[in-house]
Amino acid sequence: MRRRAARGAAGDAGEVAAPAADSSDSAQGRSPSPWRLIDLCAIWDAGVYLPSAARNGASSGVARRRLNEAEKLCSVREAQLKRLKVTRPRVLGSRERGRVPRMARQPPPPWVHAAFLLCLLSLGGAIEIPMDLTQPPTITKQSVKDHIVDPRDNILIECEAKGNPAPSFHWTRNSRFFNIAKDPRVSMRRRSGTLVIDFRSGGRPEEYEGEYQCFARNKFGTALSNRIRLQVSKSPLWPKENLDPVVVQEGAPLTLQCNPPPGLPSPVIFWMSSSMEPITQDKRVSQGHNGDLYFSNVMLQDMQTDYSCNARFHFTHTIQQKNPFTLKVLTNHPYNDSSLRNHPDMYSARGVAERTPSFMYPQGTASSQMVLRGMDLLLECIASGVPTPDIAWYKKGGDLPSDKAKFENFNKALRITNVSEEDSGEYFCLASNKMGSIRHTISVRVKAAPYWLDEPKNLILAPGEDGRLVCRANGNPKPTVQWMVNGEPLQSAPPNPNREVAGDTIIFRDTQISSRAVYQCNTSNEHGYLLANAFVSVLDVPPRMLSPRNQLIRVILYNRTRLDCPFFGSPIPTLRWFKNGQGSNLDGGNYHVYENGSLEIKMIRKEDQGIYTCVATNILGKAENQVRLEVKDPTRIYRMPEDQVAKRGTTVQLECRVKHDPSLKLTVSWLKDDEPLYIGNRMKKEDDSLTIFGVAERDQGSYTCVASTELDQDLAKAYLTVLADQATPTNRLAALPKGRPDRPRDLELTDLAERSVRLTWIPGDANNSPITDYVVQFEEDQFQPGVWHDHSKYPGSVNSAVLRLSPYVNYQFRVIAINEVGSSHPSLPSERYRTSGAPPESNPGDVKGEGTRKNNMEITWTPMNATSAFGPNLRYIVKWRRRETREAWNNVTVWGSRYVVGQTPVYVPYEIRVQAENDFGKGPEPESVIGYSGEDYPRAAPTEVKVRVMNSTAISLQWNRVYSDTVQGQLREYRAYYWRESSLLKNLWVSQKRQQASFPGDRLRGVVSRLFPYSNYKLEMVVVNGRGDGPRSETKEFTTPEGVPSAPRRFRVRQPNLETINLEWDHPEHPNGIMIGYTLKYVAFNGTKVGKQIVENLSPNQTKFTVQRTDPVSRYRFTLSARTQVGSGEAVTEESPAPPNEATPTAAYTNNQADIATQGWFIGLMCAIALLVLILLIVCFIKRSRGGKYPVREKKDVPLGPEDPKEEDGSFDYSDEDNKPLQGSQTSLDGTIKQQESDDSLVDYGEGGEGQFNEDGSFIGQYTVKKDKEETEGNESSEATSPVNAIYSLA
Repeated sequence: MRRRAARGAAGDAGEVAAPAADSSDSAQGRSPSPWRLIDLCAIWDAGVYLPSAARNGASSGVARRRLNEAEKLCSVREAQLKRLKVTRPRVLGSRERGRVPRMARQPPPPWVHAAFLLCLLSLGGAIEIPMDLTQPPTITKQSVKDHIVDPRDNILIECEAKGNPAPSFHWTRNSRFFNIAKDPRVSMRRRSGTLVIDFRSGGRPEEYEGEYQCFARNKFGTALSNRIRLQVSKSPLWPKENLDPVVVQEGAPLTLQCNPPPGLPSPVIFWMSSSMEPITQDKRVSQGHNGDLYFSNVMLQDMQTDYSCNARFHFTHTIQQKNPFTLKVLTNHPYNDSSLRNHPDMYSARGVAERTPSFMYPQGTASSQMVLRGMDLLLECIASGVPTPDIAWYKKGGDLPSDKAKFENFNKALRITNVSEEDSGEYFCLASNKMGSIRHTISVRVKAAPYWLDEPKNLILAPGEDGRLVCRANGNPKPTVQWMVNGEPLQSAPPNPNREVAGDTIIFRDTQISSRAVYQCNTSNEHGYLLANAFVSVLDVPPRMLSPRNQLIRVILYNRTRLDCPFFGSPIPTLRWFKNGQGSNLDGGNYHVYENGSLEIKMIRKEDQGIYTCVATNILGKAENQVRLEVKDPTRIYRMPEDQVAKRGTTVQLECRVKHDPSLKLTVSWLKDDEPLYIGNRMKKEDDSLTIFGVAERDQGSYTCVASTELDQDLAKAYLTVLADQATPTNRLAALPKGRPDRPRDLELTDLAERSVRLTWIPGDANNSPITDYVVQFEEDQFQPGVWHDHSKYPGSVNSAVLRLSPYVNYQFRVIAINEVGSSHPSLPSERYRTSGAPPESNPGDVKGEGTRKNNMEITWTPMNATSAFGPNLRYIVKWRRRETREAWNNVTVWGSRYVVGQTPVYVPYEIRVQAENDFGKGPEPESVIGYSGEDYPRAAPTEVKVRVMNSTAISLQWNRVYSDTVQGQLREYRAYYWRESSLLKNLWVSQKRQQASFPGDRLRGVVSRLFPYSNYKLEMVVVNGRGDGPRSETKEFTTPEGVPSAPRRFRVRQPNLETINLEWDHPEHPNGIMIGYTLKYVAFNGTKVGKQIVENLSPNQTKFTVQRTDPVSRYRFTLSARTQVGSGEAVTEESPAPPNEATPTAAYTNNQADIATQGWFIGLMCAIALLVLILLIVCFIKRSRGGKYPVREKKDVPLGPEDPKEEDGSFDYSDEDNKPLQGSQTSLDGTIKQQESDDSLVDYGEGGEGQFNEDGSFIGQYTVKKDKEETEGNESSEATSPVNAIYSLA
């Protein structure tokens, strides 16, 4: 059995019935008067969020309403209210199969809270003048400031306004009068200022580009629209170009530039192949914000497609494609082996050298960016390197704003939405791989176009009243403010003795009818402008009601509801509410009256039903209106459809029994898989059930019963599973898996007593898993209605229990069964049982007394819950008095959970008592709690502050304690503020940011560490209490001695060839003294074999060093540190890169060396190889001594290289000049080089003096067969390793 429930109430705000006298409208088919329904903004905490009128269908409103409808609900009314038909049910549960307990009420979605905030904002909106009264014009609709139009359509520039008398319109173009009558293409809509430029008879839209402004005028003033900049959309063609193939070495970075044609607005860029397949993007290959396509490193598979940049233009809905790029990748590994893509070291496997990261965009190490407040900030860093670098983002001096920062484009872009001034500062991106890291710093400056602090509002005054228009805006740079009246500068307007201009404020005194006008405030800076119209209207009008009389409003129980009473008058009337003719004004408690007169009832109860009267009063009279409020019971499904498993062809019945308010019309409908269910011939729908005859496979799915009235609705869902004939088990219970138990049923209360009751229930089906426990829950309807709490737990063999109860609680119980699979749905609630009242037996806990200001003490406590209240009207008697005095107790009765005692001395102890009380009596006498009044800032600073320098990074402090009466609070700590004033090194910039060190408690000494050596510091000390810092002590100055430097920065090891290794580094970030040099230590190693360490002392200004490599096989480990007179600082260690073709064999040999070297067969094999090499050397020597020609290469059709002699037969002449003895080299076991004299050398058989040996030790000379360039492009020699080098490597 599975049930899912959802509650919804469209009538949270209620439906407002029309007065009986107007009912003829509906009968005659006319749309109802807009005053029939009052717009109410209501939210029900239990899950009902939007108001509703009559529904068109249960499913039409489910989960399809958005925030715009909520805005409509609470929009400011112009002349009349709009009827809204909105339903927002609460949908609970999910669609997956299984046994799901009935779910608790869920919190409202975020958009509902936003809607409610909009609603509350509208409650304080300005009162508008009814349209039947004379008033200056007001702009109601206008085009956006930057108005981009489609050149294929007619141009429409909107401008609409209201006023009485109706305003007339005219336009300016580029600040000059625009004569519409002279242009046959331009017309103005009737009763509107909207311009229509028609191109059906020809013409070019570009001729009408410019800046337009609309003027709406009547005899009381002139209102202005914004300056509307009209631009025609442009989508230029891509310039024709022939793109040569892009040739790049595998592993190298690459940027394919898009350079799209400039469009208006800018086009959307995306990359595809010429066959319109999207280019796969990842951390290695991605598109930048500028549209270019970046390859952090190119791989061979990138050559499998071409690359075309595409630009999509918004207005024309066209896509333009650039000629595609063809990519040719030069590689050391010509075969694109797919298995290498998942290789743990893909780049080494493909012979690609690893490289440290470098930035492709932006260039350099630092850049700056400016962004406007409220816009999105997009920072981008794209780096190259092998392996592909990872990008991380940081902000100097703080964290990234987690609520509005997000990473895009595989972490290469950082987007911060809705930028504010706090987002300015320095950001940096860190690009790193296993070879190293670099970073780029971006300095972000946040500027701001003008934004409103106080936007001028329409001013409605009575004759003789005073008023003011305020126009305050902020921006960066600070905007300037210009006032205009009726579209003309205020300076050129006729003088008005009743008007005074004071910067951003216009003050009106003793206004008269002649003071009516429309004022414009224009505030601008280099980034934009704001223009606001505000009229001054002088009227003498008694109060009047703007809504129909005697409205009927129906609402659902426990909803939050708002009653509106639209009114107008001048002077502005005051409005009060009364209920059922009673004399007391409704405000406070369950009622709240907003500034515009709307009455909010926070939680509707039955006793809130009645007639509410709103009365508006000013000096000219009063007006009143009445609203009749009816409270209706909610709609609830009390017997919900259950999950069922049915055999194909059988009959299934889904129950849905509903309880609702009898005065409301109930509609029951069904959904299948959340779509309206079509009731065919095989189905029968009744008021309380749905029957399906001859169940088929297509009937399987979820079925939702929707019970709705005009005001609310309830949902319940079940799942139907259909079994095929061959899958039907003979024993259904044996075939079904274990499941959660069915809910208990038929709860009954017996043995009713004052403090106990017996609860009995009938267990549900255990579903093949024994019931282990029962949980009894209770709900009370006074403090937390609708919230269920655990009461007690009983074993699964029990179906009756005596429950202990608290006084004065209106209990309702339910039971949940538990087995090893899970919990059942809760049972249906029992009937209610209220216990009799009694005085409280306990007092509230966690009583505290703390000052929030220097002259008060806030007493707080944890309020008691419903089961400890024991009676109605729970309240608290709060007592307090000064400690250790004999003064009388002060006391007050409080209904909440806090009380503030005012006018207290600074930080004085008080005795506090909080006692519970209800209508039956008081609780026990409470214990006293000690609290303290508020603290003030300390009045004294520490004296006799002494500073002793301990070492280059730490000092010790000593001071005299302050007197306790000067602390004026609880002494939290002594605190030292210190800052680095300067460095003893010349021209070294230091940050003077203040830092602090805290010494908690009443201490007299402390240590400040982590200082910078060789620096001048200043220090001040303060006393800190709970309020804050006291005055600063005398400033102490001290100097830290010289220390050791920090590590050298950006230590880089590069190996341009097999003979040399280049080292580069940057000076330490913190020299911490006068540097006297660098110490470089390096050692050769091959696997576990380590050679002798070599130490080099370098000068302090040196940042480069070259090591002549004497061992082509071993790698080198370098350690570099900087020195001062104090000693060497932190060292940094790097290793030379491993040759790609040697890394694996060397490691393999190292691992097996101990096992092979001791084998006899291995020793014999080495001797044989040595003998063969010796014979080979003798033959070579004899051949060389004879001279002459002998062939060394096969004949090829390709020409010889530039270094080869131009011999067509593939041989060389050797003369005596070439007989130059060269020294051979042999690698010793300790990594050093031993020199040996030789009369002959294999070098003489090479083609040049460089590169006598390949990286794998093989001999490359005249014995290497030249291959065609295309066959060998990017590859090393494929000849076998020579025996000589094999011996050397094994040595």
